[in-house]
Amino acid sequence: MKPALKFRLMLAAALLAASLTGCVAVVAGAAGAGTVAWVRGELEATLDANYEKAATAANLAIKQLQFAEISEKKDALTAILIARTAADKKVEIKVIKIGDQTAKVQIRVGVFGDEALSLTILDKIKTNL
Repeated sequence: MKPALKFRLMLAAALLAASLTGCVAVVAGAAGAGTVAWVRGELEATLDANYEKAATAANLAIKQLQFAEISEKKDALTAILIARTAADKKVEIKVIKIGDQTAKVQIRVGVFGDEALSLTILDKIKTNL
């Protein structure tokens, strides 16, 4: 590939990424997590932990942050935890089994999302793993 064409393609990719600011932010290699992404108000992370351990860690995070527990639904593949903050914001945490030692966690706070609070919740979950 010619250097000029390669430069144009890289520039186009950079401009496309810049246009998505606010919709998607990705951080790779966070401790205890494969990838972390903020997509349309929801934080998604891949955890290097089995499903049961990740679901237990999420439940413990809710207790540690002193959120009011509303409901918990769990089967062999998915756990959905719903809680409320003191400001009455709804917090929904989904833990999904991906593999024997991998789970995905999805965190949404409120209707439009709260990135800072979602990251705080994720940090608590990772600490509990």
